[in-house]
Amino acid sequence: MTTLHDLDLRQLEAFANVISSGSVTAAAKALDRSQSSVSRLIQELEQSLGYPLFIRNGPRIHPTEEALQLHQYVQKALLSLQQIRLRANEIGHQQHRPLSIAATPALAAGLLPQALALLGLQNKVQIVSQSAEQTAHAVITAEADLGLCSLPLEHHAVDLHWIGQSRCVVALPESDPLASEELIAIGRLAGRRLIVPWSPLRLRGRFEKALKKLKIPPHETIETNSSANILACVRAGLGVAILEPVTAWGMPLEGVAIRTLEEEIPYFFGVITPQGRQLSAAAQSLVEALETAAANLLPAFQRLPATEHQRVMKLINQD
Repeated sequence: MTTLHDLDLRQLEAFANVISSGSVTAAAKALDRSQSSVSRLIQELEQSLGYPLFIRNGPRIHPTEEALQLHQYVQKALLSLQQIRLRANEIGHQQHRPLSIAATPALAAGLLPQALALLGLQNKVQIVSQSAEQTAHAVITAEADLGLCSLPLEHHAVDLHWIGQSRCVVALPESDPLASEELIAIGRLAGRRLIVPWSPLRLRGRFEKALKKLKIPPHETIETNSSANILACVRAGLGVAILEPVTAWGMPLEGVAIRTLEEEIPYFFGVITPQGRQLSAAAQSLVEALETAAANLLPAFQRLPATEHQRVMKLINQD
């Protein structure tokens, strides 16, 4: 079995650069090494691991399936080592450590910048945008000082500071006849192509339950994992969308009309930090600034205490 002593950092760097750049030549240039030395490092890594990482076809190489699987772990490990080096330098120079924030894409782009703008920032800030599950994991493992995550949220291993609630909206092309109305019933969308989030475990599942209750037949959809993609598809005239409000109001897109959905489908999100960990002054200030930014941005925004989590979960599950 390969031990940590067998893993050479230079080999891992060479491997990661060949994968990302697509060739030994480009990797050698990025690393300021010769092509022969990069090739040798790759061969030594393959020998150490006991399986090939690249399929060679003359001067061209293609990563094996094993290489692609390995790359995600190597890349994460190298980034972690870079962070260790940065943190070590900051400690040595008595610098403030960065404020690390993990958030779902909608909250990272639609709400977080407005909150940060309210602060007189002294710290460096790191923002990582990822799925709700990955965001929660980053906070649980203390990789992030603070997380912004949509519900449902398994929060037993994190400290939940408060829950935000705002109602979902309808996004339409500005030229759409329905755009002239301020309030749109979900039944008015019957027969229309919907641009929807791909995951049925979150908002999409709740939209579909509401449509099913009204006995609206199945409809043609375009699926995507990004609210920004949803707005872009709507602007292009590919359909209409029922959308979480943070992207809709926080990242308005020219050519897209945002209207109130008559049926109230609440969107819930939580502000979380690592359980039992003392917050820095910067993190505490951001917890408060996020509430102010959400109240300024989201119509009919409500701040719910963390004790409401169980009630909210029951509401989500019975929709």
